[in-house]
Amino acid sequence: MSLSIVTTRRANGVLEIAPRGEIDVDSAHEVKEAIAAALTDDRPNRIELNLRLVSFIDSVGISAMVAGFQTAEVSGVKLVVTEPSRFVHRQLWVTGLLGLFGAPEPYLGDLNTPAGA
Repeated sequence: MSLSIVTTRRANGVLEIAPRGEIDVDSAHEVKEAIAAALTDDRPNRIELNLRLVSFIDSVGISAMVAGFQTAEVSGVKLVVTEPSRFVHRQLWVTGLLGLFGAPEPYLGDLNTPAGA
């Protein structure tokens, strides 16, 4: 599965970067580049990395997120993860990085069971 990234600027100075697909050795650079571009082109107050539609992330993907976090921090911009898929949430928890990204709760809308079941 390939990776696509949608970037949305909100009126409140928040920039949302929403990858869809797999963040792995082949695509991790795209996330890092999207964060770098946001910092140079848009100068947001905050970056929200919405990972609701990310079905897989490997160690290279997590490293790219950490690098993006550090780049944002140096620029004085807060980068947080929002709505991580259950898989991404688990990977961030296992690696001890959940707190670094704002300790987001997992997005539960990707369950394969009907709501309320």
